[in-house]
Amino acid sequence: MKASVLTQYGRVVWKDVELPKIGPSGVLVRVHYASICGSDQHVFHGEFHPRTSPPLIQGHEFGGTIVEVGPAVSRFQAGDRVTVDPIYWCGHCAACQLRHYPACSSLKLVGVDSDGGFAQYAAVREFMLHKLDASVSDRHAAMVELLSIGFHACRRAGLKQGDTLAIFGAGRVGQSILQAACTITERPVFMVDVLPSRLALAKKTWEQVVAVNALEQDPAAAIRELTAGRGVDVAIEAVGHAREVPGHAHPVCQCVEAIRGAGTVCVLGLADQPVPLVMKNLIWKEARLVASRVTHGEFAETIAQLSRGRLKPDALITCEMPASEAQRAFELLETRPQDYLKILLAMPA
Repeated sequence: MKASVLTQYGRVVWKDVELPKIGPSGVLVRVHYASICGSDQHVFHGEFHPRTSPPLIQGHEFGGTIVEVGPAVSRFQAGDRVTVDPIYWCGHCAACQLRHYPACSSLKLVGVDSDGGFAQYAAVREFMLHKLDASVSDRHAAMVELLSIGFHACRRAGLKQGDTLAIFGAGRVGQSILQAACTITERPVFMVDVLPSRLALAKKTWEQVVAVNALEQDPAAAIRELTAGRGVDVAIEAVGHAREVPGHAHPVCQCVEAIRGAGTVCVLGLADQPVPLVMKNLIWKEARLVASRVTHGEFAETIAQLSRGRLKPDALITCEMPASEAQRAFELLETRPQDYLKILLAMPA
């Protein structure tokens, strides 16, 4: 089979590789589409080393059709269309004992810690699979993981009907949170970013979006003014490595300033930057500060919402490219973030 292989950091090559083998509880999936994630870009640059090392077939956002099942597989058969929940956990650490698997001390992902979906075929375990009906397209199957991250963040933040929300960061993760949020509340959602194109996309896709350009105004001050001094019920940080804007606080600090008293801040942007958070500001509001990572059972909700037509995944897909052009796709995402949000890699049959 053919695969896009990370042969060295910064270099992906479309080449022949061996067809993966499956065990008794394994499933072989013919991949239709895979999606490039922000984490994939970090791995591409070697920022996950030594956790990952070349050669590696990346890709943890993908879907396809089952072509082979192991003898212990009972819930799926060849011909089923599926999407893949890529996480697997140890089952023994303190978090796993509480069944809080996203906090597993040795959490791993297909496509990061083992070969993944940037290939014509991928081997996964039965428990990772979710069946799709005809209402969910092959393209959208590759978007389920990202959209589920949005639902998980909203769940961690406790977002509910009637809440107002601020999302700091209108990139892939921020847009997925927006998609989930718009199935939960019809109240205004304030989207904050420094790229006008991403703000325009959010506003074009959802009528309830209020765009806030962090280069033109102080986001927290603008949100307080637009909510008549009240602040939002929930603020979610999805920026990651923040671009410093002179005179503006770090996005996590902005979240604290933007919420009402007894509001909630949820942080899921992965960055190594220190956050100069003044805890007094959080304590004064007796606010909740929570974190969100990957997913925890939200695939079923995402698939159900896709089936009902309540999500708009095509808004997040800038374009699709042949998987053989993965190197170019990574370069476009790196050099032209204002133009490219999500690129799907199409696998040849």
